[in-house]
Amino acid sequence: MSCTTIPPDNPIFQLPPLNFPTSPVPKHPHDKGRHIQTAAALIIGDEILNGKTLDRNSNYFARFCFEHGIQLKRVEVIADDEAEIIEASQRMVQTYDFVVTSGGIGPTHDDITYASLAKSFDQGLVYHNETLARMEESGKYRTWVSKQSEEQRTARKRMALFPDAAEVIFVASDIWVPVVRLQGKLCIFPGIPTLFQKMLDNLKPFLPLPPEEKRPFRLQVFTALPESSIAPFLTGLQKRVQPEGIRIGSYPVLQKGVYVSLIGADRGRVHQLGVEVEKEVEGRVITEAEAEAKRQLGCQ
Repeated sequence: MSCTTIPPDNPIFQLPPLNFPTSPVPKHPHDKGRHIQTAAALIIGDEILNGKTLDRNSNYFARFCFEHGIQLKRVEVIADDEAEIIEASQRMVQTYDFVVTSGGIGPTHDDITYASLAKSFDQGLVYHNETLARMEESGKYRTWVSKQSEEQRTARKRMALFPDAAEVIFVASDIWVPVVRLQGKLCIFPGIPTLFQKMLDNLKPFLPLPPEEKRPFRLQVFTALPESSIAPFLTGLQKRVQPEGIRIGSYPVLQKGVYVSLIGADRGRVHQLGVEVEKEVEGRVITEAEAEAKRQLGCQ
């Protein structure tokens, strides 16, 4: 009986799992009681602007911010252009508490995010040895890596060429790519949605997030009435509850009805207003699970 070794690039071959150590979590990430209040996202890539790639990362980031009590103030999509990256990154860092970038950190000529951000904050570029080591380890079982030319290996190493004063945070044991943080607030992420989402979620222990009591609560009421029929009531309601810090919104679904959204920090008060809205708009409160299911189906 002979033994056959399955080559690593065979589609049925299971690569060994990666198990890198993650960066130590700071004991006091809340910076003397100060919490992130505002945020912005800078989505970088010609492929977004020309319609080739659908941007999912800004939506995920918006939901992340809402769930953690952060006000997302701005989302910008810009080209792979050094001047645009420099201008937008400097402006956002000066204005907001937490800034993320997405895209432009690969090995090709148009992946210029690291270099542009280094220039933006007067830093040089340097290879990060630990990232290089993890990159090497992750490619150990992929035969195409060993077959690369010197020029191709140099291109791959560009993914570990960071601004020299950056903070490098390894947030997941199975991902060799780190979150690179500049100025204590600008975090650089890959554009690939699965990586962006996992790395953002795993970054939470390293962020001074607002405490639970500062986070908003959202309640939604669905009505089959047309938006124009409920507009006068909602206008009056918003004026009445605005001093309480409660926001009212309405979101129509073509030929189906309207979702009325109530958002506020006082969960009890929002529930109380929900009963009033249900009655006035002849609707019903829907659960977050229902709302999410409809969102996934494209109904919202």
